[in-house]
Amino acid sequence: MMGLDTMTHADGPCDARLPALLSFLQEAERLKDTHRSALTREGRAESAAEHSWRLCLMVCLFEKELPDIDMLKLLKLCLVHDLGEAISGDIPAPLQTAGVERQVRERRDMVHLCAPLPADVQTTVLDLWDEYAAAQTPEAILAKGFDKIETMLQHLIGRNPPDFDYAFNLTYGKAATDQHPLLRQLRTLVDAETADRASG
Repeated sequence: MMGLDTMTHADGPCDARLPALLSFLQEAERLKDTHRSALTREGRAESAAEHSWRLCLMVCLFEKELPDIDMLKLLKLCLVHDLGEAISGDIPAPLQTAGVERQVRERRDMVHLCAPLPADVQTTVLDLWDEYAAAQTPEAILAKGFDKIETMLQHLIGRNPPDFDYAFNLTYGKAATDQHPLLRQLRTLVDAETADRASG
């Protein structure tokens, strides 16, 4: 079977960039099989790809509330933020710790995943990931905060075990969601429902 790197077209050999881009997409597909600890409403583990999809949908829904934000960049940040998990998997939210070691591992995974890409595209994708990780630009701040809120919403809707720790959500990601007025408003709504669940 002809590999992506040997594809030809009726007009001759394909532009070398095209097979490289397709190879990256095939590797990124692993994110569909990268499970997170959160459960869906039907009770199965969600994938990191599903989380990223709903995160992007969430961002689109609030576009009118964010008139001064570069929405295309925000969406790109949301799309790439968990791509490295295709290599080493997801760390469940309750087990996550802030630290240099985790960030180094995640960036190493991103570099590995991006290896097939043309140099310019590789730089673009890694720059986006670095921007998200640093969370200094308005778009990256929002991407980080929306990421936490999407996770909390999934915890609320999932078919969780009886001993699920809903109270965990009340402190999870608070530093990220405190960074923007819209995020704080959404957090208040999510926290209210979480508190109801936590109280039984």
